[in-house]
Amino acid sequence: QVRLMESGGGLAQPGGSLRLSCAASETSRPISSMGWYRQFPGRQRDLVADITTYGITNYADAVKGRFTISNDNTKNTVTLQMNSLRPEDTAVHYCNMKIHSGGPTGYFRDTWGQGTLVTVSS
Repeated sequence: QVRLMESGGGLAQPGGSLRLSCAASETSRPISSMGWYRQFPGRQRDLVADITTYGITNYADAVKGRFTISNDNTKNTVTLQMNSLRPEDTAVHYCNMKIHSGGPTGYFRDTWGQGTLVTVSS
């Protein structure tokens, strides 16, 4: 079972920056995309940004121009640089990777990190 290990997050002031990082516990299985989602209290988990192994990125409108996602396919890591943070960015952020389940009939399935809290407050 591949595990995702997240780091970063914590408290930032409005206008500040934080950096989230995530690494897969093993690197032998193909990964089709990596990304970050966030969840506000009482809400479903929503996409913040994702990136394919070819480097194609996708951002939620709320974070465009402020957040940057990057990855390292050789190390199976993904990073989210968050700048110009706002109080409304406060949420639990989850790393996601679509990792192949293995075998000839395998498929790319969602694998999640445990979540890291980002709090933006003065």
